[in-house]
Amino acid sequence: MKIGIVCYPTFGGSGVVATELGKALAAQGHMIHFITYSQPVRLDEFNANIVFHEVLVSEYALFQYEPYEVVLTSKMVDVAKHEGLDLLHVHYAIPHASAAFMAKQILKEEGIDLPVITTLHGTDITLVGKDPSFEPVISFSITHSDVVTAVSESLKADTYKHFRTKKDIKVIPNFVNLEKYKPSENGCARLNFASKEEKILIHISNFRKVKRVDDVVKIFQKVRTKVKSKLILVGDGPERYATEQLCRQLGVYDDVRFVGKLKNVEDILCAADLFLLPSEHESFGLAALESMAAGTPVVSSNTGGIPEVNIHGETGYLANVGDVDAMAEFSIRILTDENLLQQMSEESRKRAALFSMENILPMYLDVYNSLLKK
Repeated sequence: MKIGIVCYPTFGGSGVVATELGKALAAQGHMIHFITYSQPVRLDEFNANIVFHEVLVSEYALFQYEPYEVVLTSKMVDVAKHEGLDLLHVHYAIPHASAAFMAKQILKEEGIDLPVITTLHGTDITLVGKDPSFEPVISFSITHSDVVTAVSESLKADTYKHFRTKKDIKVIPNFVNLEKYKPSENGCARLNFASKEEKILIHISNFRKVKRVDDVVKIFQKVRTKVKSKLILVGDGPERYATEQLCRQLGVYDDVRFVGKLKNVEDILCAADLFLLPSEHESFGLAALESMAAGTPVVSSNTGGIPEVNIHGETGYLANVGDVDAMAEFSIRILTDENLLQQMSEESRKRAALFSMENILPMYLDVYNSLLKK
């Protein structure tokens, strides 16, 4: 198959999943065409079956804002025509689904019927998408996609709650490539971050308010009174500076490492004993799944799709959003009981295996093949 994939090229979950999906499809011999404004961060190796098409937006004095959606539509049309795409798979509703609809209509005028699959990932529905100014376009785009998928049952329910659509939505969860998270024969650079006597807690996010990184720091402050430990914060974003300030105010700054954005999070997850995810909302929780694949238990909030991934009492613990005391208590329980830590580490790997590429990729291929048979 010749498949066009439209996504954001950033470190966010939707871009990561779209890129890893494309790479897995390419490994099976399919021709994959990525269409976006810069090379996806996870698209960091040469593959003869992968082509990147850059969407270039020219600046015109007439426009206060660059018309990305229009240029994206034109690029979709161009790639579909000249590369002979069999289908187009767009990740994240805004503005990819509406641009895909316009591209589909333009191609119809030229006698080309291009099936469009839209995958909903999270904030396109639960945060940005809830803005009333977006609702009519998103509802229309979802309804007029040939197939719509969502990454969790929670996100599927949120979509029906917030948008005027009766479109059937198929749940295909996010996935991990388990091979990347196997323990290395060379071990992990754990001693770069902590001594042998210390535990390591880790958090990975885009440092936006919805991730509640301040709660991560507050949890760590409480854990640190009972357990010798270090905290690693991976990522960057608007709350980075405030987080640094909070670390200083709470007197934990010297035990916190800000390592910035990382392409290969498996290189650092292998060093962690516990993953913290106290988010306000997560439609899936890909970072939690990645940590579990590395054998790292998770203490998280119980919101959105997280309970579909992190199982309370088995792979970690769940608590209400904002309940820092409960999350700290759960963290201390895990970190002070080596048997429990080992048990949850093993259960985390088992749970992550259910979301392996080998299990999830056939679901997408079934969708593709059913569309092409129509």
